[in-house]
Amino acid sequence: MGTESQRLFGTDGVRGVANSELTPELAFDLARAAGDSVEGHAVIGRDTRRSGPMLGSAVAAGFNSIGIDTVDLGILPVGAVSRLARDTGAVYGVMISASHNPAEDNGIKFFGKDGAKISQERELRIEHRYFSSEPYRRPVAGNVGIQTTMSDAITRYVDKVSQTVDYSMRGLEFVVDCANGAAFLAAPALFEKVGATVEIIGANPDGMNINLGVGATHPESLAVKARGRVGLAFDGDADRLIAVDEDGAIVNGDVIMAIFAQWQHERGKLEKNTVVATVMSNLGFIQAMERLGIDVEITPVGDRNVVETMRRTRSIVGGEQSGHILLEDRSTGDGLRTALRLMEVMAATGKELRELRTVMSELPQVLVNVRVAAKDGWDTDRAIQASIADYVRELGDRGRILVRPSGTEPLIRVMVEAPTESEATSIAEEIAGVVEVTLG
Repeated sequence: MGTESQRLFGTDGVRGVANSELTPELAFDLARAAGDSVEGHAVIGRDTRRSGPMLGSAVAAGFNSIGIDTVDLGILPVGAVSRLARDTGAVYGVMISASHNPAEDNGIKFFGKDGAKISQERELRIEHRYFSSEPYRRPVAGNVGIQTTMSDAITRYVDKVSQTVDYSMRGLEFVVDCANGAAFLAAPALFEKVGATVEIIGANPDGMNINLGVGATHPESLAVKARGRVGLAFDGDADRLIAVDEDGAIVNGDVIMAIFAQWQHERGKLEKNTVVATVMSNLGFIQAMERLGIDVEITPVGDRNVVETMRRTRSIVGGEQSGHILLEDRSTGDGLRTALRLMEVMAATGKELRELRTVMSELPQVLVNVRVAAKDGWDTDRAIQASIADYVRELGDRGRILVRPSGTEPLIRVMVEAPTESEATSIAEEIAGVVEVTLG
């Protein structure tokens, strides 16, 4: 992370192995670069990783050193950081988290005054300042920034989110998996406030067990625990929600979006009659929306792209298959708020999740990740492109193929949808083999 040509920001902030790639020095200088041309205060939250306090302190010190006050929000979901940045008029909300990554990784995400992730243009300006040799301003005495703590951050967030619920949750039973992450305190408080009966699991963080066999990346574990109840699983920073229905079947972001879209459409409240999805959304989702007469706007992967398109189209439902769901405030993914909305649909319709999920049928989808030495060149390599083209012709309109680089890891992702899982697997492995030979 030491040269300008390497970039700092990926698709979801700055990430790396904590204290190796993502060091306190980098965090300190990144905060200075971000705060150099602004005035005001920043709010800082984190997940449960052992490295969180170290990096959070470095970010706070960097802001303070150029005269920006900071407010420590403690451990809480990324949706709370977004909301509290907006509610307090902060120049930045900062989340210290590597989301679904393992505990040794960490990351830094920046949100603006509107609660959404900062634009790519702003990231580029921050990077340019980070790599610049120009000295930073150095206020002294009473102009040095100070650090304070918001002791009631979770209460403020829970109160705000619970006010969006219009239906009683009493009588509904859920199992909630907090991934030993950022939701482990806020989720129990929120679901108790709305009256739902919940069993909480994945709520014993030790600094190194975040996402470890639990959470949105391991819904199969939740399905075992739920035993006939609906399960709700968050990831490390709780911006994702993956559910399991009463039969233990996984309900991913596409299905959740389809449920929301149908519910709002039937009530005549689906603004602009449009939903926003990404290129990774299952073809079954798009087909379901066509049957319902709902338009679908397709964006590149990344919830920031979803937000921008939702704001342009004035849509109130958007998101990603991975469980990042965006709603009416069009700010950022908030798994706890998404969970509340899913509970609300169940309460309002009186339907079980296994019935609601039938709004769409998923085509078998296979994703193969190919670790590569360098991601550049995959889209111009003749062998890779010829392999993709051959299988696109073979599938025709029976499925689709998507090949793209990961925004956060040295991977090329090969996704194939086909009428059968065996056909999808065969095609994905063939293309992945060509990618590995060429770039691996």
